[in-house]
Amino acid sequence: MKKILCATRGGEASIRTQDAVIAMAKKEGATIVFLYVVDVEFLRLTARGVRPDVVATELERMGEFLLAMAVERAAAQGVEADMIVRRGPLTQALEEVGQQLGADAVAFGRPAGVDSSFSLSDLEKLAARIEEDTGIETYIL
Repeated sequence: MKKILCATRGGEASIRTQDAVIAMAKKEGATIVFLYVVDVEFLRLTARGVRPDVVATELERMGEFLLAMAVERAAAQGVEADMIVRRGPLTQALEEVGQQLGADAVAFGRPAGVDSSFSLSDLEKLAARIEEDTGIETYIL
């Protein structure tokens, strides 16, 4: 059975992406693994006394909750899904998890405006890099 790895976060745009990948999996007869990546490197930009380990743990808990909701929505539509939370850089996590799972595809959501983490061109570059590095087909939904 095919496996689709879907990198996701929270929010309305992520729900649209999750719903799109659920529909894709249903059509292809595939399973989904939703991935939430916790990267706290941004904390180095602040002068405040912040404990990165504490922040990362809280972000992991939030990610687990968001992914559990995505898995539930997939199950409600008859699609088998699982979830993984990882720490570290996004690209590294996507490539490692994709290869470990033997994923057939990696799916991303299309940027939803100024609040998006990536511009469309940056996301296209990321997708191309993942395909080149791993041989896993990528989709921007």
